Formats: sequence, C-alpha cells, structure tokens
Amino acid sequence: MIGRLNHIAIAVPDLAVAAAKYRDQLGASVGAPQALPEHGVTVVFVDTGNTKVELLEPLGEASPIAAFLEKNPAGGMHHVCFEVPDLSAAIARLTAEGARILGDGKPRIGAHGRPVIFLHPKDFFGTLIELEEV
Repeated sequence: MIGRLNHIAIAVPDLAVAAAKYRDQLGASVGAPQALPEHGVTVVFVDTGNTKVELLEPLGEASPIAAFLEKNPAGGMHHVCFEVPDLSAAIARLTAEGARILGDGKPRIGAHGRPVIFLHPKDFFGTLIELEEV
C-alpha cells in the first residue's frame, strides 16, 4: 500500500534558525516558508535529493506543534510521510483493520496541495504517520 518516503517532519521552536542551520551548516537546498493555517503550522521543506525534511513551526497557540514543543522544547522528529496512490482505498483498508485516523477521519489538503491523513501514533509503535495521495 505505501510507496516511497515523501518526507520526515521535524518540529522546531524557531523555523528561521532551523532553516538557516540546514542551509548554512549542511549545505541543503531550503525552500521558502509556507503557512498552513488549516494545519496550524508554518513549514519549510529541505530537499535532500531522494526525499525531503519538513521543518515545522507552530502557527498559533492551538497548533498541535505547540503542544509537541511544550513536551520537547528543543524540537524533534514529529512524523514520517509516505506516499499512497489511492488515499480513499488506504483509509478503507486501514479502518477495516482497526487503525485510527486522526481528526474527523477525512483527508485534508497538505503542504504539497494533495490530500493527506494522519494515523494515530499508538497504532504504529509511537510514530505519527502521514499518508499523502500522489
């Protein structure tokens, strides 16, 4: 069902500082910040050639990233994102097998302009998984 790894997301307390570190110290190609109010985050994508690193900063106090950073003030890995060819089929299969989809269970548009869902980390060994339709 899952395809290639699309990105690894890292929550950071300061997006500008994190982007500069990846760009200046690691020599990475870093995109422009993108606000995603419907997800409560501002993101920057770091291109690594074979995948991406998504740096996440909270956008507002109600952001799920704000809650994550309260527990992990220095930041840390937040989720991994896998590509799927048919998100509706993936949702049907996962829910039939007992996996929980976060939120209302319906896809939302993600940072790449494609439908995404998030799977409950307790169902996947403590790892939050995002599925993105490609």
